[in-house]
Amino acid sequence: MSIYESLNNMQQEAVYHTEGPLLILAGAGSGKTRVLTHRIAYLIAEKGVNPWNILAITFTNKAAQEMRERVDKIVGLDGGSVWVSTFHSTCVRILRRHADRIGYDNNFTIYDTDDQKTLIKDVCRRLNVDTKKYKERSLLAQISHAKDELVTPDEMLMNAADFNEKKVAEIYREYQISLRRNNAFDFDDLIVKTVELFQNCGEVLESYQERFRYIMVDEYQDTNTAQFKFVSILASRYENLCVVGDDDQSIYKFRGANIGNILGFEQVFPEAKVIRLEQNYRSTQNILNAANEVIANNTERKPKTLWTENPEGEKIHFRQFMNGFEEAEYVVGDIASRRREGKCSYRDCAILYRTNAQSRLFEEKCLLANIPYKIVGGVNFYARKEIKDLLSYMKTIDNASDDLAVRRILNVPKRGIGATTVGRVQQYADHMQISFYDALRVSEEIPSLGRAQSKIDGFVTFIQSLKSKAAAYTVEELLEEIIDLTGYVDELKEEDTEESRARIENIDELISKTVSYQEAMAAEGREATLSGFLEEIALVADIDSVDPDQDYVLLMTLHSAKGLEFPYVYLAGMEDGMFPSSMCIFSADLSDMEEERRLCYVGITRAMKELTLTSAQQRMVRGETQYNRVSRFVREIPRELVELGHTIQEHKPKMPETTSAKSSYMQMKMAFQAKAFQPKSFQVKKAESLDYGVGDTVRHVKFGVGIVKDIVEGGRDYEVTVDFDRAGTKKMFAGFAKLKKI
Repeated sequence: MSIYESLNNMQQEAVYHTEGPLLILAGAGSGKTRVLTHRIAYLIAEKGVNPWNILAITFTNKAAQEMRERVDKIVGLDGGSVWVSTFHSTCVRILRRHADRIGYDNNFTIYDTDDQKTLIKDVCRRLNVDTKKYKERSLLAQISHAKDELVTPDEMLMNAADFNEKKVAEIYREYQISLRRNNAFDFDDLIVKTVELFQNCGEVLESYQERFRYIMVDEYQDTNTAQFKFVSILASRYENLCVVGDDDQSIYKFRGANIGNILGFEQVFPEAKVIRLEQNYRSTQNILNAANEVIANNTERKPKTLWTENPEGEKIHFRQFMNGFEEAEYVVGDIASRRREGKCSYRDCAILYRTNAQSRLFEEKCLLANIPYKIVGGVNFYARKEIKDLLSYMKTIDNASDDLAVRRILNVPKRGIGATTVGRVQQYADHMQISFYDALRVSEEIPSLGRAQSKIDGFVTFIQSLKSKAAAYTVEELLEEIIDLTGYVDELKEEDTEESRARIENIDELISKTVSYQEAMAAEGREATLSGFLEEIALVADIDSVDPDQDYVLLMTLHSAKGLEFPYVYLAGMEDGMFPSSMCIFSADLSDMEEERRLCYVGITRAMKELTLTSAQQRMVRGETQYNRVSRFVREIPRELVELGHTIQEHKPKMPETTSAKSSYMQMKMAFQAKAFQPKSFQVKKAESLDYGVGDTVRHVKFGVGIVKDIVEGGRDYEVTVDFDRAGTKKMFAGFAKLKKI
């Protein structure tokens, strides 16, 4: 039996159609990754295509890694030559080789969101822009949108309709000049500048067109205009372009995604073949029926109907509560009940919501119920202060033109270089049109620096010495050298606080990251470079931090949940005004509501076994109580598919103890109040004696090793004082502490 016989008929057709443009409309859970990997195997094994002539593009590192592993498993050793990467990673690899063709150095820096905010602040300061009128976040959003549409600063200025638009265009122009001066790209530039490279350097484009004769793009519905241009230029010679996507899951309009790319694919490529994958392998039929009924209300879509050979399954659960507190209490209580009864693990459950602000109540209830959880989209590891400080040292060593990185570490650790000195150096750099670091190197030419000049010279000498070592050191060795010579960890140890210890743990994790990066590069037979390391961590997404082996409940927005699946899904805040949002309800653009409905479709189709929808009659939003009706998306699901729970109309008076009947809400409340695990008893029986005494060394399960300093016999138990090596001095009852003598 060949590996292709395990595919269904439509999947086989998609695999066997290898020549010319192909659009695969892959419904949720229809096995699109399976189709792509088998298609790659078929091209190599049956069609004799060289593996290095195949390019497969995804949107997230997680998806790329999954596809990479599957390709290697099916294809074997030849699979390693297939390019499998994200849009941004693909463009970075191209720019690392050819950025000098468009006026950049090949060792450029990639700016993350925080770097962009810092840069736009500098631009506004230089242009005397009032940031109360022109919000930095809004400016970055407008610049990003312009780049998504391949609009240059000059074109934006030419098309400006009023003074405000002209001002934004001027800021955009200065922002790009600053990026160029810093030899840096933001995320949007990675695509835009690659397109620019292809358009201006014919021989470079031709070499990649010959290299990538077969191109496959996953999640095509999420591409923006710049990404579409990149793919279409690259595929224009052979037109062996296979795009896979689902217009019903196009939910990133706010990021620039253009649903017209997938809806209009046949207009751009008239010879394109269209194949629909409608058999779902993930969910029960009831969940799919609900999803089909909701999405059918959209008009801007290609018709398709999901079906499955899976069981019909349970109906959709719907619960309405008086307020958000009761909603969160029920959801977390229901998860606790399932876990306690052995029906599922924590990792089988996900709580999805429309906005990040909704996570607070669920987080609080999880803490109270002692349920482990992880919020996707919290503070990024690489955005923490200590991590950004050390990475800025590494960026400066790799690319001294990066003014943001240099300015960040100039006084870390403190070198006595004040803000006035920094301002004078920056003024000189701007006047001479050189980088901030180059200005530091010629600080003797800058007037009025005084004693600060010797401190600047010391910093420059320090950086130059690290630069000279970088070529001979591994990435791990270089990072440890930076930590050692700056005394960064030593200062944190001297602080000796909970926060400083947590920062040291984060730094240890960064060192571990350098080691894992080096091991990964060695496994692939590639050189582990400083530029490569900085590039890899710059392209990390929130969802990449989710460990599937960890047993915790995931809390995330619907946008973050795309591409994931869970046996039990709780879709919270299902009210008009929350989901769909008030902005969409009152928007004159009907496409906004259609995108919200697609987002609901994505949420529903994340569920494998059971789906629970919850809403609240009243909810506190921005300090005000809102009264909302049940979401129109819930009302679009036929009643025969829904199992209705008790609807809370009002707070009922407390029932007399003699009344045996309890409301279903009280049952929910009791389910929540019962912990996810039931300890045998918290009553501690006093021991007749202890097997350790004052001066003995003991171990505690949480605090580690310590020395017993005092033991006081109380009425109920012994009170033991222990001086722990890491946690400090703690007092505790012996029965609870369960100390073990070493």
